[in-house]
Amino acid sequence: MDMSQKLAGKKIAILVENGFEQVELEKPKAALEEAGAETHIISPQSGKVKAWAMTDWGQEFTVDKELKSAVTSDYDGLLLPGGVMNPDYLRANEQAVAFVRAFNDNGKPIAAICHGPWALIEAQAVQGRKMTSWPSLKTDLTNAGANWVDQEVVTDQGLVTSRKPDDIPAFNKKMIEEFAEGKHDRS
Repeated sequence: MDMSQKLAGKKIAILVENGFEQVELEKPKAALEEAGAETHIISPQSGKVKAWAMTDWGQEFTVDKELKSAVTSDYDGLLLPGGVMNPDYLRANEQAVAFVRAFNDNGKPIAAICHGPWALIEAQAVQGRKMTSWPSLKTDLTNAGANWVDQEVVTDQGLVTSRKPDDIPAFNKKMIEEFAEGKHDRS
């Protein structure tokens, strides 16, 4: 299949708060769009959301849809970029946690990189799953029942995880594969 149309007709939600790692939104978003997907930046913030770029504040990105009006059934997959502040804010936001949980409960593919899996822990979406993350999340994920491994990219029934920006090429490839496969029945 032509990679440029692998995700044609699919809508992908990118859930972020202020302080997401800029490259972990920009590069996967571009890869999804190159594969034919329509992407929406969804945030509890309205108007704009501000990135973190390695050591300082980065660019602002337009929020396509406020979280309060976003409906998970409108989307085929979910991308959770990292950064430290972003997932910490999201996991403390009941609406964001419910949004993430709905993707998991419906077997829709989710891709999370770096600190992104923090939101998955809060959404009770990691029990029994093989995952990776930024190394400092190993204990959190293990305590929440995940099987944490130190690998560039890990896939477990529609859940794609990676450790850091260096893993983005492998992460993007697997994310596109899983999003193209669609729903996974985990019963």
